[in-house]
Amino acid sequence: MTFRSVGAVVAGFVAVAVVSTLVDVVLHAAGVYPPWSEPIGDGLSLLATAYRVVITIAGGYLTARLAPNRPLAHAVALGLIGIVGAAAGAAATWNLQLGPHWYPLALVATALPCTWIGGRSALRGAH
Repeated sequence: MTFRSVGAVVAGFVAVAVVSTLVDVVLHAAGVYPPWSEPIGDGLSLLATAYRVVITIAGGYLTARLAPNRPLAHAVALGLIGIVGAAAGAAATWNLQLGPHWYPLALVATALPCTWIGGRSALRGAH
């Protein structure tokens, strides 16, 4: 893998992580979410899932657009990294009662499809 390939995937990963975290911080500060130490319920978990899906699609798009070649493969690589990261997060927080158990599993399940959709969108926009 070249520096540009690694950079494209890292850029997508950082973008998804930073934007997701910023949205979380804003929603906590605005009082939409309870304090960080309190769990969120199904409704707020659904909200978090929805914006993470959009952000992850955008991350796949960014990765594909920055890729020096094989843009969809780069977006898929980002999705695979997302699966590993989301699974690690699910395992690390499973017993902390931060919210419903379906939420971290949804992040695992949506990582690859979202980055693939973003990568496909970038391919369509490149023509």
